[in-house]
Amino acid sequence: MARGKIQIKRIENTTNRQVTYSKRRNGLFKKANELTVLCDAKVSIIMFSSTGKLHEYISPSTSTKQFFDQYQMTLGLDLWSSHYENMQDNLKKQKEVNRNLRKEIRQRMGDCLNDLSIQDLKLLEEEMDKAAKVVRERKYKVITNQIDTQRKKFNNEKEVHNRLIRDLEQRAEDPRYGLMDNGGEYESVIGFSNLGPRMFALSLHPTHPNNAHSGATSDLTTYPLLF
Repeated sequence: MARGKIQIKRIENTTNRQVTYSKRRNGLFKKANELTVLCDAKVSIIMFSSTGKLHEYISPSTSTKQFFDQYQMTLGLDLWSSHYENMQDNLKKQKEVNRNLRKEIRQRMGDCLNDLSIQDLKLLEEEMDKAAKVVRERKYKVITNQIDTQRKKFNNEKEVHNRLIRDLEQRAEDPRYGLMDNGGEYESVIGFSNLGPRMFALSLHPTHPNNAHSGATSDLTTYPLLF
């Protein structure tokens, strides 16, 4: 059965278009390879799909550069000179931009002001005032954040201090605990108060179960108190 003719027009369905491109691309590369082998020809094919993906074929006997050099020699063209000129123009523009930026930086530091008119000096002054305002606002924000952080730390430490005071008061009210009357031991404990947090010594009365079993008269316990 004869194969019907395919109408040559753009395939609207994306999937079908991609499948057709892949099949025909492989077929074209296969024909190019056969032409290279059978006829000792130098063939180069460069293709871009609708998605921008590059596919290329080059005969194994040559390279892309050699192929384009021979193409230029045959047609008397120079494919690279215009590209090189564009690169030189772009480099010149970038150097000019760099010079202007460096000059502007020096002017903001108070240099290279002799060539500026009164209008230019006014504009420069306004720009520097705006920049100083931005820097000042940022500085105040950083200071505010640091103050808030220190305030939170202070409140946390204050809460810890108050909690220790409450714990000490509760233990003092407990009949099982009492302050040491032994001046020697007490003084030896609080004698280090100038080196750090104050220390209070509590003694456990004999009525405590642990003392009743052990037969000890007191059990010295120290608690730090922050001032």
